[in-house]
Amino acid sequence: MYGSFRVLFQVLWAQLLCTWVLGSELTFELPDNAKQCFYEDIIMGTKCTLEFQVVTGGHYDVDCRIEDPDGSTLYKEMKKQYDSFTFSAAKNGTYKFCFSNEFSTFTHKTVYFDFQVGDDPPLFPNENRVTALTQMESACVSIHEALKLVIDSQTHFRLREAQGRSRAEDLNTRVAFWSIGEAIILLVVSISQVVLLRSFFSDKKTTTTRVGS
Repeated sequence: MYGSFRVLFQVLWAQLLCTWVLGSELTFELPDNAKQCFYEDIIMGTKCTLEFQVVTGGHYDVDCRIEDPDGSTLYKEMKKQYDSFTFSAAKNGTYKFCFSNEFSTFTHKTVYFDFQVGDDPPLFPNENRVTALTQMESACVSIHEALKLVIDSQTHFRLREAQGRSRAEDLNTRVAFWSIGEAIILLVVSISQVVLLRSFFSDKKTTTTRVGS
């Protein structure tokens, strides 16, 4: 019983490390004509992965740029809707990645990114790797991998749902304005027709001038 609780505690601890230490996940608003940068201290040789996606706004595109501590460009893409980039840190220091919406004059964007630094920690750091995993440990490893896939799938579908909802709301706004415009045009045409028809049937006063003899 004690061994089972110890295994479960190690699984929960590994999940905590994965979500707290290794990754930065954020959804933020990027106004028009604006640029937003983020910074991360990375040790040399660490593998890093940046994934981003524009959720709402305009043509769903932003500029993205990654720089090393010396200011050298590691990654640069213009007007991308989504992308993924993996690199290994060549030196110690603070790395910078920026999202730019400076090319847009009136449309703000909603951007999601996931920045992973390093590999996942071992699920059982205190276990002797020479020996084979027990049945409980093997089941925990399988559950751990399945949960990671579930989290990735949930994130993907959550972004898809947010993007679809934004497009539906935008379409609904356009339909509402178009309906209001059609109602106004119909009202103006109806009033014009009534006025025109009344002008056909109205009595016109005629004046006669009598010439004196």
